[in-house]
Amino acid sequence: MTLPAPPESGLRLISYNIRKCLGLDMRRRPERILRVLDGSEADIAVLQEADRRLPPRPSALPVELLDQAGWEALDLGGADSLGWHGNAILLRQGRATWRDKGHLPLPGLEPRGAVWAQVSGPQGDFVVIGLHLGLVATSRREQMQALMRHLDDLPDLPLVWAGDFNEWARGTVLDHNAPDMRFLPPRPSFPAAHPLGALDRIALRGGIEALDHGVITAQPARMASDHLPIWADLHLT
Repeated sequence: MTLPAPPESGLRLISYNIRKCLGLDMRRRPERILRVLDGSEADIAVLQEADRRLPPRPSALPVELLDQAGWEALDLGGADSLGWHGNAILLRQGRATWRDKGHLPLPGLEPRGAVWAQVSGPQGDFVVIGLHLGLVATSRREQMQALMRHLDDLPDLPLVWAGDFNEWARGTVLDHNAPDMRFLPPRPSFPAAHPLGALDRIALRGGIEALDHGVITAQPARMASDHLPIWADLHLT
């Protein structure tokens, strides 16, 4: 789809499982992911699978390239990693800044965790949580319940969840597990070549709304990863 112009006063957020920069052509090309990010005109990028799988889990998207492209990568991983459990948050330099950040441990059979940041934009502050939930349904339920409990320890601000929820169900499973969150209407984002499942989702709570949202389907997004990126134009109310 052709993206509309980003909002003048709000911020555009993109959520993207970048598959460690490994495209459908089985080539690992970080610069291709950067082209997708830059083409989105996003101010905030929430990434999943941003690091290589094996220890020391080096970043799949070099921080030097991000800096040259005008992105600030929040230090959430340490060492050579970009994120934590593969989750990373990037901010467009000059458009958004951060005041605080951290990790949120999640239960489950697989090692999982979420990251968060208090983001400051033209309209004020809000909290962004980046996540990648497990493949097992019971684990996803436990992880969402854990996320809801973690909210008591975070700043009392408008809230955004963004990430790969790994949920194929077309019903209200996510809404039941997180009744305080308002999930944006689903848009198929996986698999990238022929999207069928809305695995990637964005949810809001409090005084924040989405003026528009969608999926980026144009090249190179259809080749750069097995997921398509999703986006939302956020407005504080």
